[in-house]
Amino acid sequence: MPDRYLRFDRDDWAVLRAATPLTLRERDLAGLQGINGRIDLDEVAAIYLPLSRLLNLYVSATMDLHKVSATFLGTIAPKVPYVIGVAGSVAVGKSTFARILQALLARWPDHPKVDLVTTDGFLLPNAELERRGLMDRKGFPESYDTRRLLAFLRDVKSGVEVVHAPVYSHVVYDIVPDEQVTVRQPDILILEGLNVLQVGVDRSEFVSDYFDFSIYVDADESDIETWYVDRFLTLRESVFKDPRSFFRHYADLTDDEAVATARGIWAAINGRNLRENIAPTRDRASLVLHKAADHRVTEVELRRL
Repeated sequence: MPDRYLRFDRDDWAVLRAATPLTLRERDLAGLQGINGRIDLDEVAAIYLPLSRLLNLYVSATMDLHKVSATFLGTIAPKVPYVIGVAGSVAVGKSTFARILQALLARWPDHPKVDLVTTDGFLLPNAELERRGLMDRKGFPESYDTRRLLAFLRDVKSGVEVVHAPVYSHVVYDIVPDEQVTVRQPDILILEGLNVLQVGVDRSEFVSDYFDFSIYVDADESDIETWYVDRFLTLRESVFKDPRSFFRHYADLTDDEAVATARGIWAAINGRNLRENIAPTRDRASLVLHKAADHRVTEVELRRL
C-alpha cells in the first residue's frame, strides 16, 4: 500500500525554508512560549519557517481558487478565512507551537490578520460536566460542546463578519461567564485543541470538515508523560499557589507527592485520552511533526496531495 506521506528528516525539511526570512527575535519568542517551553530560534528557523512558507503558498493558492470560483459564478469572492487545525496531546507543546506559527504567519504581507482560538473554550462548564458525571473525563470528546464549536466554525467559514467564542480559564479550571473571544474575518484562523481531528460514528459533520490544513504535534508517550510531570511541578510553584486556582490543594505537595499525583492523573485521564482518542487521529492530519525528548522536531511528514 503506497505511503500517504512524504517524510523529511530535520535537515531535509530545514532546506525547504528557501529564502524565508526569520522575522522573530529572542524577545518575541520569550513572550510566545508556555510553561517549560524550550523552543529556540534555531528550531524556528529549521522547522517553523519552512512550514510558514508552505502555508503561505497554500493560502495564496486557496485565495486564487476563491477568485476563480467567483469569476465563474459572476459574484464577488467573499472574505473567508483559511482555517488551520492543530491537534495533539496535553503537554506536547501545541499551544506554544500554535502561538509561534500565528506570529510567523501574521508577518507575511498577504495575510497580516491571523487569529488563534483554542477549543478549551468549548468545554462544557464544570456544573454541566458534574451533572453528566464527566469531570474525570474532561478533555475527552464527550466533554465538549461540539454543536457550539461546529456552529462557530460554520459561521467563520460562511464569512460572518463577527463571530464569538467562549473563554476558558486554566486557573479556575472552568469557562469564564460573560467573557468571549471575538473573531472578525481574519485572513487565517488557527484552531488548537486535543480532539480537533476527531470523528464520531453518530455525526455527519466534523470539526475537521472546516479545516483547509491540519497539523498533528506528535511525540512518544513516555516523553509526553515526562513533560506533563515537569509541567505539573512548575505549576505547583506558580499557578497552583493562586488562591483562585482550582488546584490550590496541590500547591503544598512535596516533590514525591507531586510526581506521584501527576503520574496518577496521567495514567487515569490524559494518557488514556491520548491512546483512545487523540493518537488515532494522527493519520488524518495534513502534516505531522514528531518531537524528540528534548522537544526538538526530528521528523516531518507531509500528506501527499
